[in-house]
Amino acid sequence: MVRRKDSKGRVLNYGETQGKDGRYRYQYTDVLGNRKAVYSWKLLPADKTPSGKRKDLSLREKEKQIEADINSGLVPCGGNITVLELVKKYISQKTGVRHNTQANYNFVINIIKKEEFGVKRIDKIKLSDAKEWLIKLQKDGRGYSSIHSIRGVVRPAFQMAVDDDLLNKNPFEFQLATVVVNDSVTREAITRKQERQFLEFVKNDKHFRKYYEGIFILFKTGMRISEFVGLTISDLDMKNRKITIDHQLQRTRDMQYVIEETKTSCGVREIPMTDEVYECFKTILQNRQKPKAEPIIVGKSGFLYLDKNGMPMVALHWEKYFQHIREKYNKIYKVQMPKVTPHVCRHTFCSNMAKSGMNPKTLQYIMGHSDIGVTLNTYTHLQYEDAEKEMKNVCELKRKRKSAV
Repeated sequence: MVRRKDSKGRVLNYGETQGKDGRYRYQYTDVLGNRKAVYSWKLLPADKTPSGKRKDLSLREKEKQIEADINSGLVPCGGNITVLELVKKYISQKTGVRHNTQANYNFVINIIKKEEFGVKRIDKIKLSDAKEWLIKLQKDGRGYSSIHSIRGVVRPAFQMAVDDDLLNKNPFEFQLATVVVNDSVTREAITRKQERQFLEFVKNDKHFRKYYEGIFILFKTGMRISEFVGLTISDLDMKNRKITIDHQLQRTRDMQYVIEETKTSCGVREIPMTDEVYECFKTILQNRQKPKAEPIIVGKSGFLYLDKNGMPMVALHWEKYFQHIREKYNKIYKVQMPKVTPHVCRHTFCSNMAKSGMNPKTLQYIMGHSDIGVTLNTYTHLQYEDAEKEMKNVCELKRKRKSAV
């Protein structure tokens, strides 16, 4: 049998050929039974790349990589899938997701479409490439939270490629904070004094006083804003003074109202009303104007607050109210009020309950946290005065025990 030779008289191995233009080709069958081919202008590493041609691995080097991939069960060259194609495939398998999750998926896809990184083959992405790309995103003006969201989709997409035997390692398996600077603004709880000043201002303001009860409830129950706006009359047990939370109200970007399950399974809970919270709900129910037609969202009606169009208020309404209240407050007073949002109300409630000594597991239940670690993180906001008070309480307790002996 006569072996093929290249233009230099070198014997070519099985599957190797050389074209009339001098370029080498190697044909093979991958682990899936598909016929594939790779090309190079060099047969051996020592060969020179022809003038004007892009430098690349030699054909024999590529053959070794392919052989190693096949022996390990990997699909050679990552199946020639690009980063964008991989992410799209990953997202396509996520069915029945919530509208805000789908919106995040679309956001990530649009970002990757604009990036050169998106057209790269996944098997060409190294750990350093992944890190450099995220650093580039931040340099281009992307915030930490956006980069966190992007990586939150890309990392599991690459893990899927590893599980499908397209890759050996996941290049995005690293701590984001070690690569990208966390420049996001932490939503800190406000002090008890600031809370009192904020509520007092709302209560006495001619325009914003109509929102006082709702804002007070947010500060004193720790509800998520989506849970609060989703409350209906039937969710309030005024006789036994408790609030039932088993859903949330959202509005999509195309202005569609949706009722969703709580953020986590632990979000389903009952919150007891304090006397003050009870009085606020009582006032809301008394002042609630009955619309010509009660809006019905996925079988639910009787929402506590309606907008000018007779539809339930959503999170965006309350976020704007908080913004305008703070802006007005800061125009009047020299001592500025820090940023206050519905979520800051929730965080403030959690911090206040922690400072008051509430059992962490009880607080976890009221907050609807699925992880006790999220609740315990609240205690990191305690200050010196809180530590001093706690130590005095412990010392006083010891003194009483000694005196009782």
